[in-house]
This record gives sequence, C-alpha cells and structure tokens, in this order.
Amino acid sequence: EILEGYRRADRGEVRVLGLDPDRDGDRLRARVGVMLQEGGLAPGLRAREVIRLFAAYYEDPDDPDALLETVGLSSAANRAVRRLSGGEAQRLSLACALVGRPELVFLDEPTAGMDPQARATTWDLVRAIAARGTTIVLTTHLLDEAERLCDRVAIMAAGRLAAIGTPHELTSTAEHPQVRFTTTATHQGAVLDVDRLAAALALGSGAVVAVRVGEYLVQAAGTPALLANLAVFLRDHDVTLSTLESGRRSLEEVFLQITAERSEAELGGVR
Repeated sequence: EILEGYRRADRGEVRVLGLDPDRDGDRLRARVGVMLQEGGLAPGLRAREVIRLFAAYYEDPDDPDALLETVGLSSAANRAVRRLSGGEAQRLSLACALVGRPELVFLDEPTAGMDPQARATTWDLVRAIAARGTTIVLTTHLLDEAERLCDRVAIMAAGRLAAIGTPHELTSTAEHPQVRFTTTATHQGAVLDVDRLAAALALGSGAVVAVRVGEYLVQAAGTPALLANLAVFLRDHDVTLSTLESGRRSLEEVFLQITAERSEAELGGVR
C-alpha cells in the first residue's frame, strides 16, 4: 500500500520507478496498474463498462474488448459486476490493472476465488505480462504460485522481511539435505514402516517422515548409497517408487520453517 501510494510511510524513504508515491502520486499512477485483493469495481456496471471506464483514465490505453478476451471474459462482457463469480471478478480486476499499459503492476492475491482452469489461465497471462517487459509485484499466500511464477521471492514474517532470493536459492537444501519420494503400493493397504526404513538407510529414528499417504521425506543427503538402499527396501516390501526428488525443499516448507523460527525467537524474547 505504501508503494502504491495508498498509505503514507511512518519513516524511511520509498521510490517506485524513481518517484515518491506520496509526493508524485499523479505522475506515478499513470505508469502503474493495481489489482486489489477485492473490491474497487462498481457492482452495478457491466464488465465492459468497467474496463472502458478504467481505459478512459489513461492517455494510451489498451483495447478494452481485446483485454476482456485475453482474461476470458468476452462471454460475460454484458453481465453486471455483482453477477460475476468470484473468479470472474478477479479476472476483470486484473484486466483493469492492465488496461493502461503499465510499466509496473501490483497484483494482490490475483487467483483468489478462481477454479483450477481459471487459475492456470491467469498464470499464463502473468507470465506473458512479464515476458513483454512489465515488472510485476505479486502478493500471494499460495506458495506454489510464488514458486512457479516469481523470479525473486520475499518472505514476510511478523511484518518484517525474513528472507529474499530466487525460488532456487530459497529452496536449496545445502544446510538441510533431504530426499522426498512417493510410492504406489502394489497391494492395497501397504504403508511403509518409517522407523524400519530409517534403520535400513542407517539413519536414526525420526529421520524418515510420512508427509501424507504415499509421500515420504528422508532427512538426509541423497547419496548413491542411500538411494540404492531405498530402492532395495522398496523392492523387498513390494512397493513401487513413483517419484523421487533429492536436494530441494518446497517453498511452503521454507516458509513454515522461517515463520516457526521467527515465532520461537519472539517467544524467547518475551521470556
């Protein structure tokens, strides 16, 4: 909100495209697009009327009807905003953020309320926007969305910047090596004994965790010996290996670890 010019900073300095959002708001608004998490659209207007209204705010807007087609709302162009589904309203808000041909776009939870197909379409659109040179600042609680779309990810915890880097840098497991694998049992009801598997891999108790049914996490480096022993164990227990991934955590695991560490640190400070 500070970057967008909606909120004045308590202290410090902020520059967006070389401008102060507070002092240079008029000049800045002509160069950025903002998609709010919710609201901002007149409920009584039709979708086409809304996008045309927003287009009128800019000197060189994009074609409103073309944008409606791009975000998949051509069939809903004459429908009132209040009659749009949550996902359709989100896509209309995205079109409004893009209609001014912005250099910088702020997307706040862009796929909230969307079904999987609409979400995938929006992801493709975000990639296309970035490919044409537009900078995107995207906020999301969907960690797979950030991992798939973002060149750089910043993790906020307790109102502070806790980590920043590329998805690869943040999910690197040099300090916390691990192997993740999934299985398909060849006979119904087979579940791996994680303690027995840990012993077979020459690891201590608790080193193998059942994340969910059929998905396991080995907290150790994926050395040739460990992977060979894992294959033998699965063979001996008549279990088929479906997927295997070594040396990388998910962004969700990184987020949970960082926020847990921050919470523990704060509790320690209170004590």
